[in-house]
Amino acid sequence: MSNEFRHDQIPEIALGWARDGRGAVLATVVETWGSAPRQAGSQLAISGDAEIMGSVSGGCVEGAVVAEALEALDDGKPRLLTFGVSDNEAFAVGLACGGTIRVLVEPVGTALPLALLEDLVAARAARRAVAYVVNTETWEHRLTKGAGDPLEDAIRARLRSDKSGMEEGGWFIAVHNPPLRMIVVGAVHIAQPLLQMARLAGYDPLLIDPREAFGAAARFPGETISHDWPDEAMAAHGLDARTAVVTLTHDAKLDDPAIRAALRSDIFYLGCLGSTRTHAKRVDRLTEAGFTEAEIARIHAPVGLDIGAKSPAEIAISIMAQITQTLRKG
Repeated sequence: MSNEFRHDQIPEIALGWARDGRGAVLATVVETWGSAPRQAGSQLAISGDAEIMGSVSGGCVEGAVVAEALEALDDGKPRLLTFGVSDNEAFAVGLACGGTIRVLVEPVGTALPLALLEDLVAARAARRAVAYVVNTETWEHRLTKGAGDPLEDAIRARLRSDKSGMEEGGWFIAVHNPPLRMIVVGAVHIAQPLLQMARLAGYDPLLIDPREAFGAAARFPGETISHDWPDEAMAAHGLDARTAVVTLTHDAKLDDPAIRAALRSDIFYLGCLGSTRTHAKRVDRLTEAGFTEAEIARIHAPVGLDIGAKSPAEIAISIMAQITQTLRKG
């Protein structure tokens, strides 16, 4: 298991330690001020023998958090810690400047019930968006999808923005969204740098092209490739609000089935390669197929931000920039 993967699996690691009888504590950044090195929601898992995985500060305060975590394992009580990271301390671990962070420390099995952590890990495995809600004053806590919750509006807003944080009344909402995914239809030259950039940006990419000569493993080493028809491959893979779809083939026989499937889903981004003239013809076909003007307006075409991109790599940059803009700014 790579370190990058393990750093995205902190609840899973803590659950494994707890089940193995080693003891486990979850430490979570709940609030920051200034230029704190880690954002709210960042987590550190600590075992009973002081093994750690993850980070709450990039190295500045981990030692103090581990010490508090081991004490929490002994008394079974949660803690809310506040740390001021000075500029000198931050510089010592390679950071530009300091800040202040508050860290929630919860021993698993007592303050954080094992059954709740098991439910959280199960939701993450099933790609279900959930929020762990805890009151840092009363220690009331629950796992929720948001619907019907007293904090429903705040939870939904945070799930949409993918940002954990504090709300009035001492409530901390920890967002657990499914990992980002990208589906690229068309194993063309642009797809090669785009898939690499997508992975660097935290996406799990899938390449779809029924033309096996195009979607050959030799052209896309290490990539997940489907040779099914695009709409069938997308149905099997699943489409949700954490998925971006990009079509690159220029061939209506391949692009259109993917576009129709994408427009009927909750994906957050749909971008289609092609000139303004090509897109106008695409709009006519979609209109004839019964799609509304509002549905068709979801398409970003020509795909990518207008940055004057010419080469395949530059076009891939423009596409990733537009996807990021849509994800983060709506």
